[in-house]
Amino acid sequence: MNRRIYVAALAGLTLAACAGAVVTSQPWTPMQDAAGWSPVSASTRAVGLGLPGGAVLAKGVRYAGGVTLLADADSPLHSLSDLKLTGDGGFVSVSDVGDLARGTLALDARGRLIGLEGLRVRRLTLSDGTPISQKADGDAEGLAITTGGDLLVSFERDHRILNYGPLTALRAPQAVQRPDFPFAENDGMEGLAAAGDGWRVAGESSGVWDCSAARCAIVTAPPETPLTDSAYRITGMDRDPAGGWFVVQRAYRAPIDVRARLRRMAQDGTLGPVLVELKLPGTTDNFEGIAAERRGERTRLYILSDNNFNAVQRTMMLAFDVR
Repeated sequence: MNRRIYVAALAGLTLAACAGAVVTSQPWTPMQDAAGWSPVSASTRAVGLGLPGGAVLAKGVRYAGGVTLLADADSPLHSLSDLKLTGDGGFVSVSDVGDLARGTLALDARGRLIGLEGLRVRRLTLSDGTPISQKADGDAEGLAITTGGDLLVSFERDHRILNYGPLTALRAPQAVQRPDFPFAENDGMEGLAAAGDGWRVAGESSGVWDCSAARCAIVTAPPETPLTDSAYRITGMDRDPAGGWFVVQRAYRAPIDVRARLRRMAQDGTLGPVLVELKLPGTTDNFEGIAAERRGERTRLYILSDNNFNAVQRTMMLAFDVR
């Protein structure tokens, strides 16, 4: 995650994208349920794609609604850095400080995203089962649900991938294979997704690996010179239900040019044409999470932005249907 994307002008330029009524979730109750989850309050506001000239959608792609998540400054629902679907109408996310969040997608009669409900959080733990307490231990950036149902989380700073077991029965995590590559402290394994019997990893500064319980194999080697912030870098990845993967990329050019792209990724790591591009003067932010599911004859993509705990950035979830 790039913490230099603290752009005050972004808030004013994207206000035109916000519209609609606020939908409030349940009030905060600091009591955990039997599985360790605590309900947390927040609200959502409908968001569009913003002013003309911003969003560019490829043929066969349509916008399917979106929301901005509104939460108190001390809420754990900030700096959410990846997103996956749970297959029951719900989603799961991780934050840069070591929180796991869950909720339910609220859709209208047309299937458009109109809200987030049933929000709850719990703290991720270290391998000995103790809750994460230090930022250096809890900078979670990637999330995957394996074909066997296990929840994987990738971390930067202390670069590792931990397996927390099934989402319905989380346990003290076990370390699993991660690429043998010297990632920079704040520039690590942003993309994480299921891949056959293993998992696929994408580094923020490029490089793609396919991992299994035994080892990680290079799919696309990282360049000798890391990508700069102004280049489109992979910040999230999920399995395409039709085969292959989808990725979200982010680019930042000072002082206020923040962009995002959605693309397909082939088995060999090759990226396909741009399906969605988000840029000013339309709706845009620091998009880092992506999740995909099949809906009829289309694939539904959800993307999530990381607000970096910054008051001028937003936590948004947008939906797109791809033919």
